[in-house]
This record gives sequence, C-alpha cells and structure tokens, in this order.
Amino acid sequence: MPLTAGLGFKLQHLDDALAATAPGLWFEVHAENYMVDGGPRLAALRALRDRFPISLHGVGLSLASAEPPSDSHLDRLKILAERIEPFQMSDHLAWQKWEGVHHSDFLPFPRTAAALQIVMDNVDRVQTVLKRAILVENPSLYVDLPGHDFSEGEFLEALAKATGCGLLLDVNNLFVSAHNLGFTAAAALDAISPVLIQEVHLAGHSRDGDPSSGLLIDTHGAEVADPVWSLYRRLVDRVGARPTLIERDDDIPVFDVLMDERDQAHHILRRRHALV
Repeated sequence: MPLTAGLGFKLQHLDDALAATAPGLWFEVHAENYMVDGGPRLAALRALRDRFPISLHGVGLSLASAEPPSDSHLDRLKILAERIEPFQMSDHLAWQKWEGVHHSDFLPFPRTAAALQIVMDNVDRVQTVLKRAILVENPSLYVDLPGHDFSEGEFLEALAKATGCGLLLDVNNLFVSAHNLGFTAAAALDAISPVLIQEVHLAGHSRDGDPSSGLLIDTHGAEVADPVWSLYRRLVDRVGARPTLIERDDDIPVFDVLMDERDQAHHILRRRHALV
C-alpha cells in the first residue's frame, strides 16, 4: 500500500488512531517527545508503530546553528530511530541554540555561503550518527534578513546536492513566508526541484493578534486554509504524489475532524495518480 496522507499523532487520539483503517494512513510524531527510556508515551508509540508507518519529525537539532547538534541529543535520537524504524526523519532549516540557550522558535539566518557550510556540516553530522539521510523542512519566515546569497529554494537544493538529504516541503510555511515577505508563493513553489521533495506538510495559520500587524503566524492551530489547499493541488499536479501530513499542534479537535482533512489530501493524491 503506497503511503498517501497521514496525521500528526496526539496521545489523546491513541484509541481512535489504532482503530483507523484508512488506506495509506501513516503518523508523524515530534521525536523529542519520545526520546525516553520507557513509560506510557513510548509504549503508545510502539503500539502505533505495530500498525502504521511512522515518521520522526525533530524540533531540536538546530541545523542552522553555529553550535553543532550535541552528542547526547543525537544518541537519544538514534536510539529512538532504532526502536521505531521510521520511514522518514526530518528537522528544520533554522537555528535555535546560542551560547547554551535553546530558543523555542525556528529562527532565520542570512543564507550565505558560510551559513550553507555550517548547515552542511550539521546535516552531515546528523546523518553520520543516524546512518541515514534526513529531510530538511522550510520554516515560516516573519522578517526578511539582509545579506542573502541564495533564495530559500537555491539554498535547499545546494544543501541536498552536497549532503544527500531531501526536502520536507511545508506548503503552509511557504504560503505564510510569501505573505509576510512579499514574494509569490506559486512562483517559489514552482522553482523547487521535484526530485528534492520527499514529504509534504499541510497546516493552518492565523493572523497576528496585533491589529496593526499584517503578519500571518504559523500556529498549527487551525484547519488548512483554502489558498494552501490550492498551492498543494498545484504542487501535486507538478511533482506527483508525495507522503503528505496534516499537522495540528494547538486547539486540537477530535480525531474524526483531523481525519476529514487527511482524507481531503488523500483524495487529491488518489484523483491525480490513481492511488487506492
């Protein structure tokens, strides 16, 4: 059965998830929530893995940081991967660590040749420890820093060619970044090489709570917006079927509501590519 559309797994949905029978269904978890030696979270993930393919999505490698991923973090991530045997592993094109402080946001950086070397070194380090290629996700951007040598797409393509990593394309992040920075999302989407894209994320966003701000915020707390669905259809028409995840990390509804969005993505893939 080809993997089509999946869901970000939440522990409160365990019983519903284990009972699900949708074709091609898979689940993704934030790796750091399960990098433990035992207990109910790991037991739940193992039960889910017995029934469905799992993708591990990291939020703590800080791939664009001048400080490389720590040995202890990588060791625990490797142990989790050996336990779960995920079909994909991923993290973000951003930095979070500086002088011993780990920030909760995915922070931007000037996409320079020097920054590319740092990210290449960090991705190489991660892949060497894990003994597998990872995917790197485009983050949402809220400010356009000066000094770029590459567009985001060019940077990711150079990174992939140098390290063998792939791209996790978050369509909502691209839409949010385009709105906030004033570029055209469809043109940026079309510029990405299809061979790089190995997984897709879809999520919801909201307007900034400050009424004077025109920013969109990648909240993962709402349903996927119609313009993001349109971009996703455009992507699938151009590059073909890719495993596609519905993400929801805030204001989480009941399982069936998320499955409705998951089924919408599944039907887009099925209609265009004769999937089951």
